Amino acid sequence: MPLDISKRCDVGNRLVQLTGAECFSITDLFLILFEIGTYQISRYIGYCHIFFFGRCFVASTRALARRVSFKEVNVKDVSGRLVVACFLLNSLISASSLWAIVQRTKLCLDFSVTAFFLHLVASLIYNSGWPYSASWWVLQFSCVTITCVLAEFLCMRSEMKSIPLGMSARVDL
Repeated sequence: MPLDISKRCDVGNRLVQLTGAECFSITDLFLILFEIGTYQISRYIGYCHIFFFGRCFVASTRALARRVSFKEVNVKDVSGRLVVACFLLNSLISASSLWAIVQRTKLCLDFSVTAFFLHLVASLIYNSGWPYSASWWVLQFSCVTITCVLAEFLCMRSEMKSIPLGMSARVDL
């Protein structure tokens, strides 16, 4: 039985029939890894800028410790509230950078969770232990939710824009 041309993909030298999935090549893998790396870098740069301006209100020099330390996330003192505010504001910047870099609604959840998972790994390496603070987990889940929902909203708005059909372009035959 011959394969339908619209449902096959060239993998190497053989044709494979697709079952609802797309055909990915090695360039797609590099594109996704590049997008994840670019998105992660933009998140940390955004956080550093927010924290730099917020540090004017609190005298502190430990920027990396504030980003990845579990103990720094609290609402008891001013510096802890600054860290929480920086994380929440960075969620807005992360959503806009996700919209600018990825530009696909379906991938917003994947990229958001991947970025925060990579942040968890970096925090585990830095702190040499698992976070037991409930406030840290609540903050991370809040940031993931804000980032994902806002990025999906922005991407969906971009995808739903009407495609301009040039009414003025005419062909004279």
